[in-house]
Amino acid sequence: MSLKKFSLIATSAMIFVVAFAACAFADPEAPAAAAAAAAPAAEVNPMHFLAAGLSIGLAALGCGIGQGRAAAGALEGISRNPSAYDKIFTPMIIALALIESLSIYALLVSLLAIFA
Repeated sequence: MSLKKFSLIATSAMIFVVAFAACAFADPEAPAAAAAAAAPAAEVNPMHFLAAGLSIGLAALGCGIGQGRAAAGALEGISRNPSAYDKIFTPMIIALALIESLSIYALLVSLLAIFA
């Protein structure tokens, strides 16, 4: 089995597990008991949780791919020309920080989708 095919199968399996883990461990009596014990609150749409999970998952996937490609390109450039280390390393770290900030923004948007 090629690495590309294995990677696709493993990624699909992880997405499946993450997507359906909440359904598998959910207690069917918990919402009724919580609703009876708690004061009336704003109604929460369960699709908000799905949207939040998908948004942060896709953001993490995209940011991970982007960071991997950025690091691979920088390491390839440094390996071809070791004297360019200073000119490559600092912009790479800045780019990685900016890519990571996109993932933090996606987390903020997903939290807003749940609680707003």
